[in-house]
Amino acid sequence: MTDLAVEPTDSPAPEVLTPGVLPEALLHRFHGRAAEYDRDNRFFAEDLDELREIGYLRAAIPVSHGGLGWTLTDFNRAQRALAYWAPATALGVNMHLYWTGPLADRIAAGDTTLEWLAREVSAGKVIAAGHGERGNDLAIDDSTTSAVPVDGGYLVNGHKIFTSLSPAWAWLGIHARDDSDPEHPRIIHAFVPRDSAGVRTVETWDTLGVRATASHDTVLTDVFVAQEHVAEVHERGAEPGPFISSILPWAIPALVNVYLGIARRAVDVALESARTRNVLSLGNRPVAGKPFVQYHAAEAELALEAATAHLDHITEVLARGDDLGDRLLLALFAVKENGTRTARTVVDIALEIGGGGSIHRRNELERLYRDVRAGSIHPPSSDSVREYIGNFLLGE
Repeated sequence: MTDLAVEPTDSPAPEVLTPGVLPEALLHRFHGRAAEYDRDNRFFAEDLDELREIGYLRAAIPVSHGGLGWTLTDFNRAQRALAYWAPATALGVNMHLYWTGPLADRIAAGDTTLEWLAREVSAGKVIAAGHGERGNDLAIDDSTTSAVPVDGGYLVNGHKIFTSLSPAWAWLGIHARDDSDPEHPRIIHAFVPRDSAGVRTVETWDTLGVRATASHDTVLTDVFVAQEHVAEVHERGAEPGPFISSILPWAIPALVNVYLGIARRAVDVALESARTRNVLSLGNRPVAGKPFVQYHAAEAELALEAATAHLDHITEVLARGDDLGDRLLLALFAVKENGTRTARTVVDIALEIGGGGSIHRRNELERLYRDVRAGSIHPPSSDSVREYIGNFLLGE
């Protein structure tokens, strides 16, 4: 077992949140801690405590089950604002929140199978994602983690990477492979309680950016997973059930909002610098008067407007429940790639506007530049997106 756990509190929310809106004072406090978390490679424990206290961790859970009943649109709006002020906090908490949306969807559909997990979330418990595995480029379609059927459940062995929220999670959502029938291997999707024997955190997270997510490795050694904690089971290569299928429509738009939030913040910081940084060539007036600075500012805004409009459109389509048929995954992958690629481009432009001072460690732009780079690596990666879309369009 690990000694990194952060104990949840059951403090009631001190105020009723406006759907989709986080308190301004809270966001400013988070911003004040972001640089310190990054510098010290420290988990955003204080931010998480405050988010729990105001009810944000249960925002998507229906009111009937102890949540706030926020919609997909509300959730995405809040994530963009959170990322603007505290990128790593927004990215980390997203790994919990994207489980809560599918929970809400299943409850709305009358499925009571996972009501127990909704109650755990409403009690302040954190869910993390245990999907990353070295060498597994098929995501949840396959797994290097084994699940052996035993009496009452499964015995699980595997090594998960990129387990964001490592110090804080109470439940780890995993997928693993059951080869008990070699001709028909199955993928199980289940939740592992943190206090299970055989669960161990290995502190590996020391990265370029989004350092405060504490996305350490998690080793599972002969971990028993009870049948009641199994969410879905399907044959390898088959479509997962409705709960697992709901993950990407909740996870991807929010993920893109994180990176576009970073980009918007970078532009705002750069423009403020341009308004206050004087240069001799303009008679000791602000560099904002230079045509090339104005050109860069316009380029950044044009790119952000397009990517944001694309993301907001897809979010609204999903929130309305429109049936995209077999183009759903294409739409999600496209908005992820366009959004994260635009975010990187825009932050690059912001550094051009900000000038040489932008690369100093003390400059917020330097941290934002590092944080935004994770967008192309975060699944689905840029190469996976192109491979899938190309195959889809060409019928391969």
